[in-house]
Amino acid sequence: MKIGRNDPCPCNSGKKYKRCCMNQASHQEVLSDIEQIAAMNADLSLDDLNTVLQHKMQAQNERPLDDFCGLSSTQMSNWLYAPWDALQEVTISTPSDLSSSPVMRYLELMLEEAIQNSGAFKATAKGNLPTKLVKAASTLLPEFAVSQFDTQISISHYTGANEDKFSALHYTRVLAEIAGILYHRSGQWHVKKAAQNRYHDHGLCVFFKPMLEAMVTQYNWGYLDGFSEDTDLRLFWRFMVWRLQSHRSVKELSEELIIAFPDILLDLAPNDYRSVDEQMHDLIELRFIERFLQYWGFVTINPRCFDDAKRLERLVSLQPLWHETFHFQAAMSPQPH
Repeated sequence: MKIGRNDPCPCNSGKKYKRCCMNQASHQEVLSDIEQIAAMNADLSLDDLNTVLQHKMQAQNERPLDDFCGLSSTQMSNWLYAPWDALQEVTISTPSDLSSSPVMRYLELMLEEAIQNSGAFKATAKGNLPTKLVKAASTLLPEFAVSQFDTQISISHYTGANEDKFSALHYTRVLAEIAGILYHRSGQWHVKKAAQNRYHDHGLCVFFKPMLEAMVTQYNWGYLDGFSEDTDLRLFWRFMVWRLQSHRSVKELSEELIIAFPDILLDLAPNDYRSVDEQMHDLIELRFIERFLQYWGFVTINPRCFDDAKRLERLVSLQPLWHETFHFQAAMSPQPH
């Protein structure tokens, strides 16, 4: 009888088959096939056998896997590690209209403020963005899809009396620094001359991909959130985007990520309030959904988590900007797990 990936390993280790002897068994199966081929074709050279072995290993690596929701090991590896110009089966495009993106609109305010003042504007004594710019950013909230939810003006993701109380604006400023657009010197925030020229020639859209790449490769997703910084979700962001497009459920996304990458739970410890699986759900909602996708205007999610003490299912609403940015090829269309 065939052993299932999630069945107990027959070696009695107590682990699941996929976490123990499965890979060894797969390799042994390939080697057995090679031995049979060699026995039936005595004239094959060592080079010939190596070619056969390479083909069989490639076929094994390209086989769809249930744990990867139908992705192969080869495709998953590409999404995890390939540079943007070498991605397969997914295209990340720059939308022509970024007016619905909080991050990009806040960046535009910074660029305009600097350009109107010879490339720089004065920072606060603490080194933050000036009150004038913070107020201008706060007035943009009604233009964003997230404005449908109640917000507190005094301290909020999308409004605030100063940068410290305006998390999405602070996040944007940090990203702009990482992306090499903005820098602080001598009590002022400066926009680099090259960035000014690019903005003049191509408009705001020219910074969309550099800002996005800074977010998924360099920005610390655990910045200021209070959770362990050892749990890094950045590596899996393309897989998560693909899966979220299928079902829009934070719960399903969390379950799929744990199945595909069980070691991601190793840096979490259960507590009196939340299991490690529940903590992963919280991390995904906070770091990936709220402080990435929603800040950028790709999705919205209702901040209301309970109804009469009952926890509500956490579902996102995909916004037009999502569909203009992420394009998966037909063969890779998101499928239910």
